[in-house]
Amino acid sequence: MDRRRFFTAAAATTAAASLPLLAAGAAGASPADTAQEQKLTRLMLDALSRELDDPATAAVVEPHVQDIGFNWDPPVTSVENIDYIVAYAFGNRAPAGGGDPAKVLYEPGPVNEALAATIAAIRKQKDVPVFAQWEIARFLDSKYGMGQVTSIEPVIAADGTITYLSTDGVAAQVIALRGASGTAGVVGFRDHVKRCVQTTRDRGMTAFAPAGVGMPGDYDPQSGQPWTRRRDLYLMHDMYAQFAVLRQKAITAAYPNG
Repeated sequence: MDRRRFFTAAAATTAAASLPLLAAGAAGASPADTAQEQKLTRLMLDALSRELDDPATAAVVEPHVQDIGFNWDPPVTSVENIDYIVAYAFGNRAPAGGGDPAKVLYEPGPVNEALAATIAAIRKQKDVPVFAQWEIARFLDSKYGMGQVTSIEPVIAADGTITYLSTDGVAAQVIALRGASGTAGVVGFRDHVKRCVQTTRDRGMTAFAPAGVGMPGDYDPQSGQPWTRRRDLYLMHDMYAQFAVLRQKAITAAYPNG
């Protein structure tokens, strides 16, 4: 669909704002926010239905496009409700001393230092165990001397080759270490934390981001992971990752026997 047609449709949707509400808004959303979200839903359904010439398929696809592309807020719960913290790293920096990056650990970097500070602030509110990806755990140890911290380390082969864990790999390690009891308070970079909560849940844990806790959101242009250096690049990366998980879930649900 070209942009002129899209914005023409947008104008038409604005005129239709007085239509009855189609569904209840998100919990805690203001009436204005709910109305805006419903307007967006109507616009996207209309645009997809015409572009695909298939309203039924548009109705299936649209909620996923809207959630992944337009909703970056994780589900939250009060700090008082969490029983442990699961913290996911974001970016890193090339080894300060050089060497083969396949066999020399990257430096944790300033974003993970900020994530460690977020955990320290939460622990002042409630003293709970922490399961933190190693880049964050290093700061929890060196800067805060924090106890009850389990570092989730990369996998190092017999020949010294390092395999860094994905977000799902970290969640898998946490579930293996402590099981799924209790409620996890998830800490992650601002644009990553929604997917962190989803991934933690997909591994069987009850998980939320801690309500009222601001997550770090400044990108590191020197990050060793190119997709974490700029926001536009990272958002595309994160949407790609969300769609990849959704794709597999949808295929499995449609054809559980292959």
